[in-house]
Amino acid sequence: MSLLGIDRRREEFPSLSAGIHLLSHSLGPMPRGAREAMASYLDRWEAYTRENAWKAAWWDLSAEVGGRIARLLGAAPGSVQPQPNASVALSAAASCLDFSSGTRRKIVTTALEFPTTEYVWREQERTGARLEVVASEDGVTTPMEKLLDAIDEETALVSISHVSYRSSHRLDPGPVVERARRAGALVLLDVYQSAGVLPLEVARWGVDFAVGGTIKWLCGGPACGYLYVHPDLAPDLRPRLTGWIAHEEPFDFAAGPIRYASGARRFAQGTPGVPGLYSCLPGLDILLEVGPETIAAESRRRTQRMVEFALERGWPLRSPSDAADRGGSVMIGAADPEKLEEELARRRVSVDWRPGVIRVSPHFFNTDEEVEEALATLSELL
Repeated sequence: MSLLGIDRRREEFPSLSAGIHLLSHSLGPMPRGAREAMASYLDRWEAYTRENAWKAAWWDLSAEVGGRIARLLGAAPGSVQPQPNASVALSAAASCLDFSSGTRRKIVTTALEFPTTEYVWREQERTGARLEVVASEDGVTTPMEKLLDAIDEETALVSISHVSYRSSHRLDPGPVVERARRAGALVLLDVYQSAGVLPLEVARWGVDFAVGGTIKWLCGGPACGYLYVHPDLAPDLRPRLTGWIAHEEPFDFAAGPIRYASGARRFAQGTPGVPGLYSCLPGLDILLEVGPETIAAESRRRTQRMVEFALERGWPLRSPSDAADRGGSVMIGAADPEKLEEELARRRVSVDWRPGVIRVSPHFFNTDEEVEEALATLSELL
């Protein structure tokens, strides 16, 4: 369906006919091509005795997926390595750092991160790190001044979300990277809630690491995570979380110690999850064809409509009201969000909830009529 000159590619997502999908912050709809891609995987597996699937397709698949993700991140080719999930990607980055000696042991993060982030960095305290969590005064935004003040000469790493999963608050990476550079610290950017809905420029921003996954805005399902490492930094890193695929010549099956691959594959571990890699390719291709700028413009327009609708009715808004400070989701306060989510689902409107809020996320494939119907339904229930 085309609206305002935008090809929404709705024919590529069969499940959209079953209801209004406003759940891309949690799970994107399955592209039609994912079923075909999985069939291709099974065909190659079944035909293995006639043609070596590793040589014919599987060995290059990680690089193909990483290349597509790099384009969506604004990253250099060959700088993204698929991971089993974002938690492993974060742990792989953590394993590159040494907190056992010296004065540079501090990790700075924020209170609005996904729980995995603090879990991983807290555990680094067992190796000598010291974690500092910058609080959010309103539970919606991270105060930039306090974040910058926390970055000093003892800081080894700053780990922040580009867009918070809790509030959709968007942080500008520029000032953080600038302050970290002056202090001699590295920056890791979690782009899970921004990749696929906002234009990203990780190379231009100068972040050292970026992590995310395909399950949400990238329409890839629970397929894989990914780790970006700045090409100038990567050759100097020796991840302790490793495996045979990270070796420069893995099929030499050489005894240790490992000789790391020269590219992004140095951040791999064991045998890749081939089915997941197949399943996320169609969604990545669709997003690249539609284009990040087009998708972002639609997201700003739709979320702004939702914000204004909520404010006009006096609903508690738990996301930034300014589109420049907001990601692709809108969080609205609710006394019983779980029950509200269930009622919306019964009326064919898919959202989800977190304590105290429901989360609503339009994507490029949604129509204006769907958004208006969902808002009307929400108004009736609230």
